Amino acid sequence: MRNMRIAVAGATGNIGALTVAALERAGHDVVRISRSLGVDLSTGEGLDAALTGVEAVIDTTNCTATDPVETVAYFGTATRHLLAAEERAGVRHHVLLSIAGAGRVEGNAHYVGKREQERLVAAGPVPWTIVPATQFHDFGAMVASWTEQDGVATIAPLLVQPIAPSDVADVLAELATGKPQGRYADVGGPGPQDLVDMARRTLQARGQAVKLVPTWSGLFGPEMAGDVLLPGEGARIAPTTFEEWLTEQR
Repeated sequence: MRNMRIAVAGATGNIGALTVAALERAGHDVVRISRSLGVDLSTGEGLDAALTGVEAVIDTTNCTATDPVETVAYFGTATRHLLAAEERAGVRHHVLLSIAGAGRVEGNAHYVGKREQERLVAAGPVPWTIVPATQFHDFGAMVASWTEQDGVATIAPLLVQPIAPSDVADVLAELATGKPQGRYADVGGPGPQDLVDMARRTLQARGQAVKLVPTWSGLFGPEMAGDVLLPGEGARIAPTTFEEWLTEQR
């Protein structure tokens, strides 16, 4: 396999940094795109220079806003700037990290933003691959950290099939070097987990004492219950189990 010049948007984030590492291990020339590195997707500043000679772009950007209007505005603006700059630079492949089940969940601000991002990529000028991944192994502890007050955190009893962040990065790096595939199969971990149990075990492994209160009245409602968040038929199953990932948290 020949070496390629590949850009990673959101390169300083968790998945972005792991994707950069996976690409560099494979011998590729990686361009890191991040506001902290002088490239701003919200304005387009620095994009043209960054994408010079780039053949493929992997978008791992994230948005922490909790308002649907804000998430749509952020993802929409960033994606438009990125795609326009890619077209000018002659980029041949845009790889977007998305969420498995994003089209099945109404009302969640982040999912609304991701759907807009997917829509723009699919209708855009650059050949594309959208990779819908399930929640990451650290999702339970992350949700607990969002709601924790005075040692108590509310958390929804979601059924998820979590995937190791490093496995997601490996899939993104692999797909970026191949031909655009449109909407790729859902990518998930080896088996389903209860989010409350995941959070409890992760916090325990990290030595954090937090009391968890299961509830549907918090960030995630009953519309996300059942198998809504599980990968669909024909999913690609990544190798790392939640238990294997958990041993690294101690």
